[in-house]
Order: sequence, then C-alpha cells, then structure tokens
Amino acid sequence: MEIEENSQPATKKPVGQQLRKAREEAGLSSDDIAAVQHLRPSVVQAIELGDYSQIDSELFLKGYVRAYAKQVGLDADAVVADLDQELEPIRQQREREQEANPLVDIERRKHRKRRIAKTLVCLLALGIAGYLAFTLLLPDLLLPGQEAGSSGVVTQPEAVLGDQGGTETPAAATEPERSGPEVITSADESLPEVTDSGLMATEQSGPAEPVTDQIPAVVQTPEPVLENPGGLSEVADTGRLQIRFSNDCWVRVSDAEGNRLVNSLQRNGDRIDIAGSTPLRVVIGAVDAIESIRFQGEPVDISGYQVVNNRSEFILTI
Repeated sequence: MEIEENSQPATKKPVGQQLRKAREEAGLSSDDIAAVQHLRPSVVQAIELGDYSQIDSELFLKGYVRAYAKQVGLDADAVVADLDQELEPIRQQREREQEANPLVDIERRKHRKRRIAKTLVCLLALGIAGYLAFTLLLPDLLLPGQEAGSSGVVTQPEAVLGDQGGTETPAAATEPERSGPEVITSADESLPEVTDSGLMATEQSGPAEPVTDQIPAVVQTPEPVLENPGGLSEVADTGRLQIRFSNDCWVRVSDAEGNRLVNSLQRNGDRIDIAGSTPLRVVIGAVDAIESIRFQGEPVDISGYQVVNNRSEFILTI
C-alpha cells in the first residue's frame, strides 16, 4: 500500500510557474514572450505570478495562456485544463460575493414582482375574454323566436274541419292574422242563417282568403378582413461579415439586438461567414492575426480603427 501511495503523481504546479519554468528552460525572457504575443510585459508577469485580476476576462486569459504554452513548447490543452481548475475557486468566490451583494437581491426581487404582475395580468385578461365570449355567444345559441327562460313550446292553431252533412265545427283557436269574425258558408248561400250565438252570416260571394306575410330571409355576408391593407412590410437591414485568420485570435460579433453571433477563439486558417441585423459590433483580440475581413462583399480596412494592445473594437453598418 505504501508503494502505491508513493507512486501517485505530485500536485501540479500553478500554471504561471509551469510557463515561467518552460520559458527559462527555453532561454527566453518575459519581454520576448510579450513581443511575440503582442502583449504588455506586465500582462506576462501577471500570468506567471497568478495575478489574473489584470486580465479583462477569463476568455482572454485562456487565449493568452494557450499561445504562451505553445511558444515555450508545452501541451496547450493540458495547461488550459490546469488553468480551468485553478480558476474554479475564483469563480466560486465571485458567485458568493455577487449573492451577498444587496443590489443583486433587490434586482432579484424586482424580477420576481414583475413575473407575478405579468401572471396576474394574463389571468385577468383570460377572465375578461371568457366573460365577453359567454355574454356575446349565448344569445346566438338560442333558437329563433325563443327567449332565454322560456319553455320552448310552440303551439300550432287547430284546423277547422267540416263533415259532409254541413255541420260546422268552431275552431279551437283563431289565427292571429285574422282580425275580423270568421265567415262560415252553408249549402244554401242565398238564405241568411242565425247561429246559437246570435250572429248572422251575411251573403258573400266567396270565402275570404287569408293573407300571409312572407318574411324574406336576410343572409349577412361578412366582409373579408384585409391583412396589411397598405401592403407595407418591414425589412430589417442584414449585413454579411467574412473574416479569415492567419493566427490564433479571439473574436466576438454581436448584432443590433445584442445577440452573440460569434464568441470564440479562432485558429490559424479558420474562417467565419455570418450575417445579422446591422449595425454589427465587432471585437478583435489580436489584430495582426486577421488575414482579411470583408463586409457586404467589400474589404474593410481596420487600420482606421483604434487599436489598443493589439485589440480593436469597431462597429459596421450598411
């Protein structure tokens, strides 16, 4: 068991010490590394000392360390993996500081209140829509001529039937369209006849024909809904950006809405061809690693933009 424990590899040295040792073995100075990597000597010294607070971001730091490791003959992937493990405690410390920040807690409460307010507004809108649908569609579901709360029974008037012997049968119910007394004819039309009720039927040339009112059916044709009557359409300006790289370079490109189109480390011979809504915001980590850059098919001269520590940031628009 002791032999197995002694055979375990020792804890790896910090990344800065690994790079410094390899640099010294290669007979190079920190100024030589800074000149090749286009960095300030203070940045190289900060990497070797493990003072990563002077680097803008973790992505830039990994890019610098990878290029440094390649220059001194180390395995760049292994060195970056060690750096990632070394940065983990720093990330956790930043998260704890951010959680302890009272401004972050206040912002979190604001987001929670906004979500609750949006939920209440949606529920209120659904309730109003349901009430309107119930009140507007319910009358259309009722039968024609039927009111809400009625029994729905429609009575038909009884027909007046007469037998062959001339005996008249009074109607049980009269039609609502007839406003005058009902005229009954007998076999002998020349003589007036007095009924039991004391009414006299006068001589008429023929029976009265009922007048029925015909109600024409009205069909409503809905008018077609015009979509986009002006025929106008909004077309966002889209720009195309093409970049070819001759060395390792970190690049970030964002569109007009702030969407990250590219945010990665490019290698020698890599090429990106992207399109997005303009203006495009471009950040180049190593200007001298750009072989060519074209926007909308036209070459872009980035020498006209400000370059600080071999880093440039500019905006392209149509």
